Amino acid sequence: MYEHISSNKIRSALLVFSFFIFVTLVLVVFAAAFNYYYDLGSGTFVCFLILALIISLLTTITGYYNSDKIVLAISRAKPVSRDDLPQLYYAVEGLSIAAGVPMPRIYLIDDSAPNAFTTGRNPQNSVIAVTTGLLDKLNEQELKGVIGHELSHVRNYDIRLGTVLVVMSGIVILVSDWVLRFFWFGPRRRRSSSSAGGILAIFLILFALVLAIAAPLFAMLIRLAISRRREFLADADGSMITRYPPGLASALRKITADVEPLEVANKATAHLYIANPLKDQRGPLNSLFDTHPPIDERIRRLEEMSLGIK
Repeated sequence: MYEHISSNKIRSALLVFSFFIFVTLVLVVFAAAFNYYYDLGSGTFVCFLILALIISLLTTITGYYNSDKIVLAISRAKPVSRDDLPQLYYAVEGLSIAAGVPMPRIYLIDDSAPNAFTTGRNPQNSVIAVTTGLLDKLNEQELKGVIGHELSHVRNYDIRLGTVLVVMSGIVILVSDWVLRFFWFGPRRRRSSSSAGGILAIFLILFALVLAIAAPLFAMLIRLAISRRREFLADADGSMITRYPPGLASALRKITADVEPLEVANKATAHLYIANPLKDQRGPLNSLFDTHPPIDERIRRLEEMSLGIK
């Protein structure tokens, strides 16, 4: 478990650093191409470089420190208190003590599809979000199984990696879309240039276009860096917290059997949930890029852990 925590911290740091480098590279190339379009001179280009570094730094810091707020806003999750949902509150409180982590804040998503996720930079700033469908359709043991799974993500620092991933991959796509729109719909070049300068400009423009077009694929590959193995580990570790693997196994069956897609989920946030929420987008091709392991395999492993517990 400690190796997994250490690995997640290292991967989170590498992800943030890679994001900073990628956004800086795209903005620098974009600035060079923009400078060529308008013949603004070397001084202006230096200003563009400084601006690109500032934008990259600010987006990286903002994405890291506000990623949980952004994910909660995307999911339209609302905070709830002990008075609002006492059963859920006491279940989270008790299992947090058992897991040895600070009690996460609790958020509710008004959606009839049963599902849940955790978010936050670290255990001290963690959040558990559950849907109204999860509370309506699961019994007490099943609900505790889901909470135990999510608290395992908190304890193992999966939340930092997963949450930062959502925001930063989204910003990469946004910057790339900005570059593409400029080149497709932006102004024509205003000056004639030497052969060498023209070749360099063409190279810069083509390089910017390649980066912009490749960015969605880059973002998808980063999302796939979240290994399916972390879900198996969270299942096993969460069951140790609740000491009742059949509860989580039964919850996964109900969540999978429910045919309603989660309306607030999208491809950027889907990997955060305990089970794939995009049930209307499943198919042979999508399954190749699924961040969740097969539910049947997860249930089988939980049943093996049960050791005859009924």
